[in-house]
Amino acid sequence: MVDETGERPRHVDVPVATGVTDTSVAVKAGQRSTFWLKKLQVGFALCVVLVVIVACALSDVLAPYDPIAISLGATLQPPSAEHWLGTDQLGRDILSRIMKGGQVSLLVAFTAVFLAGVIGGLVGVIAGYVGGVFDAVAMRLADVQFALPAVILALVLVGAVGSSLFNLVIVLSLANWARFARVLRSETLSLRERGFVELAKLSDASTTRIVLRHILPNVMSTFIVLATLDIGIIIILEATLSFLGLGVQPPYPSWGTMIADGRAFLEQAWWISIFPGVVLILTVLSGNILGDAARDRLSPTLSTKW
Repeated sequence: MVDETGERPRHVDVPVATGVTDTSVAVKAGQRSTFWLKKLQVGFALCVVLVVIVACALSDVLAPYDPIAISLGATLQPPSAEHWLGTDQLGRDILSRIMKGGQVSLLVAFTAVFLAGVIGGLVGVIAGYVGGVFDAVAMRLADVQFALPAVILALVLVGAVGSSLFNLVIVLSLANWARFARVLRSETLSLRERGFVELAKLSDASTTRIVLRHILPNVMSTFIVLATLDIGIIIILEATLSFLGLGVQPPYPSWGTMIADGRAFLEQAWWISIFPGVVLILTVLSGNILGDAARDRLSPTLSTKW
């Protein structure tokens, strides 16, 4: 074809916009932003947990005041250079009480999670591997425990045995063992059909040796994830019981007790309840973030590792 000027028009290649390149670039950019966002979340959570653990563990050294000392001349003072987080209705320093109360809360949480994990883990592994009557009885007990909310069960048990630090640890352990038992039983049911367990049986290895050498090492990653996530649950349960007056008893502080003490002074001294509540929220939230991170790193079924 020839145009009006008598010249043959030039052929121009027009690129076809498929959108594949732009889409892949956008996906990669989104993955990078998600990667760094998770890194920032985990870094923030790790810093919060480390600060809380160090401050609470060394509260006897780092606390600026005696957490149970009453000073009627310094009641309901707002945050200042002398008292960074203010004082309560009895003139006690809020920062010192938060540090001491965190020591109690973390001690109860770590001890209760350890006991619940050991009891529930052993029950779950043995029930999953041995089966039979033990499996049936253990799982029915777990069903009974799951039928009752943990808070209600803890209230009933504390009301029955009394409120003390030892009883609180035992009650919280009994209220959370079933989660470990159920999850680790499922893991064990899958592992006992694997080839390395069958080879151990053919070599006449005892049940104890198979459980200790082949089952337990392969469920440890799941155990760690459950324990990490359960710490936050135990801290909330302990704070709830203390808030209701069934946890740590005065004069020793607890985050739940401090929140309860400040209810009558929210309008004139909001810092009594707000600061312990903020610390409680940050600690539990950071623990959950670290638990999710541990699950992502240790789970063999997740394709995304960061």
